[in-house]
Amino acid sequence: MKRILGRQPLGLLFSSPYLAFVMVVFAFPIVYAVWISFHDFFFAAPGAEPARPFVGLDNYVAAFSNPAVIRSFGNVGVFLIINVPLTVVLALLLATALNKVVHARTFLRVSYYVPYVTASVAVVAVWLFLFNGNGLVNSMLGPLAPDPSWLINDKLAMPIIALYVTWKQLGFYILLYLAALQNVPKELYESAEMDGGGKIRQFFSVTVPGVRPATLLVLLISTVTGANLFTEPYLLTAGGGPNGASASPVLMMYQLGIQQGQPDVASAIGIVLVLGVLVIAFIQNRFVGERES
Repeated sequence: MKRILGRQPLGLLFSSPYLAFVMVVFAFPIVYAVWISFHDFFFAAPGAEPARPFVGLDNYVAAFSNPAVIRSFGNVGVFLIINVPLTVVLALLLATALNKVVHARTFLRVSYYVPYVTASVAVVAVWLFLFNGNGLVNSMLGPLAPDPSWLINDKLAMPIIALYVTWKQLGFYILLYLAALQNVPKELYESAEMDGGGKIRQFFSVTVPGVRPATLLVLLISTVTGANLFTEPYLLTAGGGPNGASASPVLMMYQLGIQQGQPDVASAIGIVLVLGVLVIAFIQNRFVGERES
């Protein structure tokens, strides 16, 4: 029984409601999505039970024979290359600076966190005002402004979305790093200072290793969040424009599964996306997490 229930069976009892929640909300939909991706599945009227034959890998072939789907994976790759490193670096630097602030500390922390809790629709309106053709950014740049403008430029649309998401979610990751910084012993900084280490040396020799578990968490969360990119391209570029340059796999799943009635093909895209995120998470844990252990 101990081998099955563990040393503390009461802990399993307390955690069982959350385990049930995870099974219902996450595990079952993923398993069902895998089943859908291997069958000829379509939406039917309530109560109807049409035949849904097994089609093997046909849905996967159909999905990745579509150039728009392949491009969407490339788009989210560009997004992650910009967003994830920028999030880690800015969040750590700002958290370190905030951790040393004495006056107005609460005000500054709240200021960084406000964009994260603000509704995306409201914040998107501000960014549209800043980056549209006649927006504030182009007015400041004058003749240096890009043509076509930022959000209708197929080379600049996704980088602008990556910057927007980085800015909006930065407050959450700053709080994670602030919590991690509280656990870094101050004696280590004193020892480094006595050994002649300056502020920069202390940062790389004490702070960065001390918050490595938080860095792994930030990497994982930002990667998973970025791979599920949907709201931002849907609102900022009117659904993945221009010409699919900012479309994400999740946006393609919505368009194919909901708008075009191909949930089986959309499920195939989703399964490949999940597997890709798992591979990235494994690599991150291998190169960041194992060093911490």
